[in-house]
Amino acid sequence: MVFLTLICNDFCLSSPLDGELLEGDSGQGLRTWIKQVLNQDLTFQHIKIIYPTAPPRPYTPLEGSISNVWFDRYKISNDCPEHLESINGMCQVLTDLIDDEVKSGIKKNRILVGGFSMGGCMAMHLAYRNHQDVAGVFALSSFLNKTSAVYQALQKSDGVLPELFQCHGTADELVLHCWGEETNTMLKSLGVSTQFHSFPGLCHELSKAELEKLKSWVLTKLPGEMERQNE
Repeated sequence: MVFLTLICNDFCLSSPLDGELLEGDSGQGLRTWIKQVLNQDLTFQHIKIIYPTAPPRPYTPLEGSISNVWFDRYKISNDCPEHLESINGMCQVLTDLIDDEVKSGIKKNRILVGGFSMGGCMAMHLAYRNHQDVAGVFALSSFLNKTSAVYQALQKSDGVLPELFQCHGTADELVLHCWGEETNTMLKSLGVSTQFHSFPGLCHELSKAELEKLKSWVLTKLPGEMERQNE
Protein backbone atom coordinates (compact mmCIF):
# COMPACT_ATOMS: atom_id res chain seq x y z
CA MET A 1 0.00 0.00 0.00
CA VAL A 2 1.29 3.45 -0.88
CA PHE A 3 0.71 6.59 1.16
CA LEU A 4 1.49 10.20 0.34
CA THR A 5 3.64 12.90 1.84
CA LEU A 6 3.40 16.18 -0.04
CA ILE A 7 6.58 18.22 0.37
CA CYS A 8 6.47 21.78 -0.91
CA ASN A 9 9.73 23.38 -2.02
CA ASP A 10 11.03 26.78 -0.94
CA PHE A 11 11.67 30.02 -2.79
CA CYS A 12 15.33 30.10 -1.79
CA LEU A 13 17.63 27.29 -0.81
CA SER A 14 21.19 27.26 0.42
CA SER A 15 23.06 24.97 -1.97
CA PRO A 16 24.72 21.98 -0.26
CA LEU A 17 27.43 21.97 -2.94
CA ASP A 18 28.78 25.50 -3.07
CA GLY A 19 26.93 27.55 -0.46
CA GLU A 20 25.30 29.84 -3.02
CA LEU A 21 21.72 30.99 -2.62
CA LEU A 22 19.43 29.47 -5.21
CA GLU A 23 16.36 31.60 -5.87
CA GLY A 24 13.22 29.73 -6.82
CA ASP A 25 14.64 26.24 -6.65
CA SER A 26 12.59 23.29 -7.92
CA GLY A 27 11.04 20.33 -6.15
CA GLN A 28 13.81 18.18 -7.60
CA GLY A 29 16.35 20.69 -6.25
CA LEU A 30 14.94 20.24 -2.76
CA ARG A 31 15.08 16.47 -3.13
CA THR A 32 18.76 16.72 -4.14
CA TRP A 33 19.51 19.03 -1.20
CA ILE A 34 17.89 16.62 1.26
CA LYS A 35 19.92 13.78 -0.20
CA GLN A 36 23.13 15.79 0.26
CA VAL A 37 22.28 16.52 3.92
CA LEU A 38 21.23 12.96 4.78
CA ASN A 39 23.78 11.26 2.50
CA GLN A 40 20.82 9.32 1.11
CA ASP A 41 17.33 9.90 -0.28
CA LEU A 42 14.49 10.57 2.12
CA THR A 43 12.56 7.35 1.54
CA PHE A 44 10.02 5.15 3.29
CA GLN A 45 8.95 1.68 2.16
CA HIS A 46 5.24 2.44 2.46
CA ILE A 47 5.14 6.19 1.74
CA LYS A 48 5.08 7.99 -1.59
CA ILE A 49 6.76 11.40 -1.56
CA ILE A 50 5.83 14.14 -4.02
CA TYR A 51 8.12 17.15 -4.56
CA PRO A 52 6.05 19.70 -6.50
CA THR A 53 7.68 22.76 -8.05
CA ALA A 54 6.16 26.22 -7.61
CA PRO A 55 5.28 28.00 -10.87
CA PRO A 56 7.30 31.02 -12.03
CA ARG A 57 5.85 34.41 -11.04
CA PRO A 58 7.06 37.96 -10.34
CA TYR A 59 8.33 38.11 -6.76
CA THR A 60 8.19 41.47 -4.98
CA PRO A 61 11.10 40.87 -2.50
CA LEU A 62 13.29 40.28 -5.60
CA GLU A 63 12.15 43.58 -7.13
CA GLY A 64 9.62 41.82 -9.33
CA SER A 65 12.04 39.34 -10.88
CA ILE A 66 10.54 36.07 -12.06
CA SER A 67 11.09 33.25 -9.58
CA ASN A 68 9.57 29.85 -8.78
CA VAL A 69 7.67 30.82 -5.64
CA TRP A 70 4.44 29.52 -4.17
CA PHE A 71 3.05 33.01 -3.67
CA ASP A 72 4.10 36.63 -3.62
CA ARG A 73 5.02 38.61 -0.51
CA TYR A 74 4.98 42.34 0.03
CA LYS A 75 8.15 41.78 2.06
CA ILE A 76 9.78 38.99 4.06
CA SER A 77 8.37 39.98 7.42
CA ASN A 78 5.68 38.80 9.80
CA ASP A 79 4.20 42.27 10.35
CA CYS A 80 2.75 42.99 6.91
CA PRO A 81 -0.43 41.77 5.13
CA GLU A 82 -0.37 38.45 3.29
CA HIS A 83 -0.62 38.37 -0.51
CA LEU A 84 -3.83 36.34 -0.30
CA GLU A 85 -4.66 36.38 -4.01
CA SER A 86 -1.52 34.41 -4.87
CA ILE A 87 -1.78 32.20 -1.76
CA ASN A 88 -5.38 31.26 -2.54
CA GLY A 89 -4.50 30.49 -6.15
CA MET A 90 -1.79 28.06 -5.11
CA CYS A 91 -4.04 26.46 -2.48
CA GLN A 92 -6.35 25.49 -5.35
CA VAL A 93 -3.50 24.10 -7.45
CA LEU A 94 -2.23 21.99 -4.54
CA THR A 95 -5.79 20.93 -3.69
CA ASP A 96 -6.05 19.49 -7.19
CA LEU A 97 -2.87 17.53 -6.49
CA ILE A 98 -4.30 16.16 -3.24
CA ASP A 99 -7.60 15.35 -4.95
CA ASP A 100 -5.75 13.33 -7.60
CA GLU A 101 -4.16 11.21 -4.87
CA VAL A 102 -7.49 10.72 -3.11
CA LYS A 103 -9.06 9.61 -6.40
CA SER A 104 -6.25 7.06 -6.76
CA GLY A 105 -7.21 5.51 -3.42
CA ILE A 106 -5.17 7.44 -0.82
CA LYS A 107 -7.20 8.42 2.23
CA LYS A 108 -6.96 12.04 3.35
CA ASN A 109 -5.98 10.97 6.86
CA ARG A 110 -2.91 9.27 5.34
CA ILE A 111 -1.61 12.45 3.73
CA LEU A 112 0.96 14.82 5.25
CA VAL A 113 1.72 18.25 3.83
CA GLY A 114 4.78 20.28 4.61
CA GLY A 115 7.88 22.03 3.41
CA PHE A 116 10.83 24.30 4.03
CA SER A 117 10.46 28.07 4.53
CA MET A 118 7.83 29.34 2.08
CA GLY A 119 6.87 25.71 1.45
CA GLY A 120 6.04 25.28 5.12
CA CYS A 121 3.95 28.44 5.12
CA MET A 122 2.09 27.18 2.04
CA ALA A 123 1.45 23.86 3.76
CA MET A 124 -0.04 25.57 6.82
CA HIS A 125 -2.42 27.58 4.63
CA LEU A 126 -3.33 24.48 2.63
CA ALA A 127 -4.05 22.27 5.64
CA TYR A 128 -5.51 24.60 8.24
CA ARG A 129 -7.71 26.59 5.83
CA ASN A 130 -8.70 23.92 3.29
CA HIS A 131 -7.78 20.38 4.42
CA GLN A 132 -8.17 20.03 8.17
CA ASP A 133 -8.61 16.27 7.75
CA VAL A 134 -5.02 15.51 6.64
CA ALA A 135 -2.75 13.49 8.92
CA GLY A 136 -0.40 16.33 9.83
CA VAL A 137 1.64 19.34 8.78
CA PHE A 138 5.36 20.04 8.98
CA ALA A 139 7.03 23.42 8.59
CA LEU A 140 10.82 23.84 8.60
CA SER A 141 12.20 27.38 9.03
CA SER A 142 8.73 28.79 8.32
CA PHE A 143 6.37 31.40 9.71
CA LEU A 144 2.91 32.93 9.33
CA ASN A 145 2.21 36.67 9.28
CA LYS A 146 0.75 38.18 12.45
CA THR A 147 -2.68 38.68 10.82
CA SER A 148 -2.59 35.44 8.81
CA ALA A 149 -5.76 34.10 7.23
CA VAL A 150 -4.80 30.78 8.84
CA TYR A 151 -5.46 32.23 12.29
CA GLN A 152 -8.77 33.67 11.14
CA ALA A 153 -9.86 30.31 9.73
CA LEU A 154 -8.94 28.44 12.91
CA GLN A 155 -10.97 30.85 15.05
CA LYS A 156 -14.05 29.45 13.27
CA SER A 157 -13.00 25.80 13.53
CA ASP A 158 -14.32 23.43 16.17
CA GLY A 159 -13.08 20.05 14.90
CA VAL A 160 -9.92 18.02 15.45
CA LEU A 161 -6.97 19.68 13.71
CA PRO A 162 -3.88 18.08 12.16
CA GLU A 163 -0.77 18.15 14.34
CA LEU A 164 1.99 20.62 13.44
CA PHE A 165 5.69 19.66 13.50
CA GLN A 166 8.02 22.68 13.38
CA CYS A 167 11.81 23.02 13.30
CA HIS A 168 13.77 26.28 13.25
CA GLY A 169 17.41 27.33 13.50
CA THR A 170 18.26 29.91 16.15
CA ALA A 171 20.75 31.63 13.80
CA ASP A 172 18.28 32.05 10.92
CA GLU A 173 18.62 35.65 9.70
CA LEU A 174 16.12 35.39 6.82
CA VAL A 175 13.19 33.88 8.70
CA LEU A 176 13.78 34.77 12.33
CA HIS A 177 13.52 32.06 14.97
CA CYS A 178 11.14 34.24 16.99
CA TRP A 179 8.73 34.36 14.00
CA GLY A 180 8.57 30.59 14.00
CA GLU A 181 8.05 30.50 17.76
CA GLU A 182 5.29 33.10 17.55
CA THR A 183 3.56 31.11 14.80
CA ASN A 184 3.70 27.98 16.95
CA THR A 185 2.33 29.79 20.00
CA MET A 186 -0.55 31.28 18.02
CA LEU A 187 -1.52 27.97 16.43
CA LYS A 188 -1.37 26.21 19.78
CA SER A 189 -3.66 28.86 21.30
CA LEU A 190 -6.15 28.13 18.49
CA GLY A 191 -6.33 24.43 19.23
CA VAL A 192 -3.52 22.95 17.15
CA SER A 193 -1.39 20.25 18.77
CA THR A 194 2.18 21.35 18.06
CA GLN A 195 5.82 20.37 18.36
CA PHE A 196 8.53 23.02 18.09
CA HIS A 197 12.21 22.05 17.87
CA SER A 198 14.97 24.67 18.00
CA PHE A 199 18.39 23.99 16.49
CA PRO A 200 21.16 26.15 18.03
CA GLY A 201 23.44 27.81 15.49
CA LEU A 202 21.45 26.61 12.46
CA CYS A 203 20.88 29.25 9.76
CA HIS A 204 18.21 29.22 7.03
CA GLU A 205 19.06 25.68 5.99
CA LEU A 206 18.37 22.03 6.65
CA SER A 207 20.39 19.86 9.02
CA LYS A 208 20.76 16.10 9.35
CA ALA A 209 19.49 16.15 12.95
CA GLU A 210 16.42 18.09 11.85
CA LEU A 211 15.63 15.70 8.99
CA GLU A 212 16.10 12.68 11.23
CA LYS A 213 13.56 14.16 13.67
CA LEU A 214 11.21 14.76 10.75
CA LYS A 215 11.58 11.14 9.58
CA SER A 216 10.67 9.87 13.05
CA TRP A 217 7.64 12.15 13.20
CA VAL A 218 6.45 11.08 9.73
CA LEU A 219 6.53 7.43 10.85
CA THR A 220 4.44 8.23 13.93
CA LYS A 221 1.81 9.91 11.74
CA LEU A 222 1.94 7.38 8.88
CA PRO A 223 2.95 4.04 10.43
CA GLY A 224 3.37 0.99 8.24
CA GLU A 225 0.82 -1.82 8.20
CA MET A 226 2.73 -3.88 10.79
CA GLU A 227 3.02 -0.95 13.22
CA ARG A 228 -0.71 -0.21 12.81
CA GLN A 229 -1.60 -3.81 13.66
CA ASN A 230 0.51 -3.60 16.82
CA GLU A 231 -1.15 -0.40 18.05
